[in-house]
Amino acid sequence: MGHYIANLRDIQFNLFEANKLDEALGVEPFEDMDHDTALDVLREIRRMSEEEFAASFVDADRIKLELVDGEVKLPESVKKSLSAIYDGGWDLLGLPKELGGFGAPPSLRWACQEMMCGANPAVFLYASSALMAGIIASEGTEEQARRFAAPMIEKKWGSTMVLTEPQAGSDVGAGTAKAIHIEDDTYHIEGVKRFITSGEHDFSENIIHLVLARREGGPEGTKGLSMFIVPKYMVNEDGSLGERNGVVATNLEDKMGIRGSTTCELTFGVDRPAVGYLVGGVHDGIRQMFKVIEDARMLIGTKSAATLSTGYLNALEYAKVRVQSADLTRASDKTAPRVEIIRHPDVRRLLMLQKSYAEGMRALVLYTAHLLDLETLGIDKEAHAKRNDLFLPLVKGYCSEKAYELLTQSLQVLGGSGFTRDYPMEQYIRDAKIDTIYEGTTAIQSLDLFFRKILRDRSATLTTLTDEILEVVKGGHEELEAERALLGTALEDVQAHVSILIGHAMASQREPTEIYKTGLHTNALLESISEAVIAWLLIQHAGIALDAIGDASESDRAFYEGKIASARFFVHDALPKARLRREAAQAEDGALMTMSDTAF
Repeated sequence: MGHYIANLRDIQFNLFEANKLDEALGVEPFEDMDHDTALDVLREIRRMSEEEFAASFVDADRIKLELVDGEVKLPESVKKSLSAIYDGGWDLLGLPKELGGFGAPPSLRWACQEMMCGANPAVFLYASSALMAGIIASEGTEEQARRFAAPMIEKKWGSTMVLTEPQAGSDVGAGTAKAIHIEDDTYHIEGVKRFITSGEHDFSENIIHLVLARREGGPEGTKGLSMFIVPKYMVNEDGSLGERNGVVATNLEDKMGIRGSTTCELTFGVDRPAVGYLVGGVHDGIRQMFKVIEDARMLIGTKSAATLSTGYLNALEYAKVRVQSADLTRASDKTAPRVEIIRHPDVRRLLMLQKSYAEGMRALVLYTAHLLDLETLGIDKEAHAKRNDLFLPLVKGYCSEKAYELLTQSLQVLGGSGFTRDYPMEQYIRDAKIDTIYEGTTAIQSLDLFFRKILRDRSATLTTLTDEILEVVKGGHEELEAERALLGTALEDVQAHVSILIGHAMASQREPTEIYKTGLHTNALLESISEAVIAWLLIQHAGIALDAIGDASESDRAFYEGKIASARFFVHDALPKARLRREAAQAEDGALMTMSDTAF
């Protein structure tokens, strides 16, 4: 058995008991997926993730990848793990049936991706061809779908999203890569891109890069960007591979974590033209690419939650067998027997801290995915799409920050052993740190949350959500009365926090520097909204557990007891912080922004 421990029981609880996935199964476009099939998929993904896929977790980290003449050779163990995904067709799980996929509901796809991300996150990043093929099929021409999308799926070609440039970073609109029109949809791409995940490797015979570049004469900023298909090897009319295209990996980043993932600098059009094919309309690239970006942001939040979950379960396993010191009630008795460290109060606190937040993040991720189920089914499509948009920065921003923080507590349970490579904790922490940075830093997620998802929306989607949360606050199980009251108080603080930041934003129309007061507290707002939403979900989960616990089997009774305990712990630990954040926003005087740079 490898390092990874899946929490399949909690995944099933979220899918079937909390989100009632069965109501979507058997309904178009999920008509070929029933309850038993979904369970079989989940069980097999767990087995594959814990065994073949997790097997190269250490090799991917410790076998140093090298760039030689623009090529990178992956370790054989990594290729074997990747083959386990492709041989089972699991890369096609969320792909529509018309493109050769399973046609599974999005929430089932994300539940499966949680297990794969938790087992081997660096290696899972290579398995993105189906997503990219779907984008090409939906946004490109029939010819592009035939020539590129179909073989990407059938032949397991690699794929990348190519946005970032060295001088621009997260400011994508400042990119200078240019596209020179040749004829029809054919262009030559020139420029340098950096931090390109899976930019070069030898697992696939070809790699299809989706590249943002500015057509010559195009407007500045993101509005001038178009998306282009740039293959590593040219593709002939008959589908065979032609000569090498003019896109080359010119650097391989030496990273702190996810070392098994090739993060490359790509250079276009130096020794030979880099031929690219315009996807859809010119200057429509940022809209098209956001379909990839949104999926990637969801993936990163899922990866974070998955890593915390296995970190917690590894810590729990260790705490149950590691014997050290006497029980605290007999600490002064030198003859008292030593006990497992799970009996010590602070270790118990650390474990419940990890358990409650890991389950809370899973609840957030799978509820957000369930919104995609409902949108796909056409049930209140616009409303569910908007709520999904609202939740994406919560999933990506909150899960990445909190998982990284709490993984240090997973390590703490193991003490000195956790700091060694005998256990996976130190690699979990290194692999997780990137999650707060790429696909938009936490600050970018919080700005997106406030300015795009709340202010631009005039708080409409947030208000609808608030009304639903209030229904839980007003009524429910008497056993959860204290938790519902805390949620109500936190919700008031969140609403006040939003109003304060809107006030600063409105005031900036008269005095521009007032906007700084908003910017200083958007991260805090993201935390408070995330924790209020998670508390809302966990209180509902605790209610389900209370209803089920009486007739449950012995193992399920313990599971439901844990669900109730998680909800209570999370609510009492997380929600009081909302008031402190609101008070800090209210007291903000902007002094930090008037302080001289030299004072730092």
